[in-house]
Amino acid sequence: MITAIIFIAVLAVLILVHELGHFVFAKRAGMKVEEFGFGFPPRLWSVKKGETTYSINWIPFGGFVKILGEDGEARDNPGSFASKPVRSRFMVLVSGVLMNFILAAVLLMLGNTLGLRIGLDSQLNNSNARDIQVQIAHVAKNSPAENAGLQLLDAIEGFKANGATVHLNDVKTIQEYIAINSGREITMLISRGGEVVEKNVTPRLAPPQGEGALGVSLIQTGVVSYPWYEAIWRGLKDSGVLLLNTVYGYWLFLKSLIIQGKLLGDVSGPIGIATLTGQAARIGFNYLIQFVALISMNLAVLNIIPFPALDGGRILLLGIEKIKGRPLSKKIEMAINSIGFALLILLMLYISVKDVARLF
Repeated sequence: MITAIIFIAVLAVLILVHELGHFVFAKRAGMKVEEFGFGFPPRLWSVKKGETTYSINWIPFGGFVKILGEDGEARDNPGSFASKPVRSRFMVLVSGVLMNFILAAVLLMLGNTLGLRIGLDSQLNNSNARDIQVQIAHVAKNSPAENAGLQLLDAIEGFKANGATVHLNDVKTIQEYIAINSGREITMLISRGGEVVEKNVTPRLAPPQGEGALGVSLIQTGVVSYPWYEAIWRGLKDSGVLLLNTVYGYWLFLKSLIIQGKLLGDVSGPIGIATLTGQAARIGFNYLIQFVALISMNLAVLNIIPFPALDGGRILLLGIEKIKGRPLSKKIEMAINSIGFALLILLMLYISVKDVARLF
């Protein structure tokens, strides 16, 4: 229940920021905004102020700003989207993407001020890092670690052996301890959500190539913070790195989907993201900040992809209009966006089914 509440709150912030960009720029361009909605219909609650209806809808996985003439109608109405010049319409469409990027940057600036948990490189000077831990960065499918209930971001505190506790705090010694106990059950001390739990697991003698005896990837992490004036440019730098990595991730996703006809194994939909949001929140507020920044950047990149029904697809249609010197017909534009929206819904449902199967 708490996970659901946190997820809906995070989703609300992400959607409101994105749609607020569309809303503000539409108003500045003199367009009539008919509805500002959180979630998708059917409608749960609404109130009308001025010319705009503000609504909360039953399906919480999205949001929208309904602008008069956004589907090509009412071109003769000076308050419609379709009546405005290409530049104004472009700014309205790209503003949501910009707002999500700005949100990610602001969150990373805040995180750099409060303290972000980052991976530590033993070759660098990490003397300013605190609360150093060895954490699980990946859990392989059907591995001893997964079967024992180990999770992403679990911190390894040590091991229990012969009634005594063995504290280990670096990746190499933990890997060596696991290796010499291959084939024997060991008790791991795992820190999760402020509590230390015991997990019994038996490392494999002959693991699959690239997985290791437990089937986990380990990383040494620490919390690093900076003065506010330094956190600003570090947040911008982190945003740039995150943007490049997100673009590359979507390139791999589309390449796998279009060329190979399959989804990457780690792709998650709303259900998977909700689960990860709950995990990040349980570990700490700083983790949640980083995770929300990650999701916000993903929304920015996703929406700029030139696919029908997405902001990028509509920007592509604007480009075609600019080249042709006249807009596409209303029917063609509506058909393209409707088909794109239907395909996106089908993809989301398919990924959600995989999320459910992964959970159970």
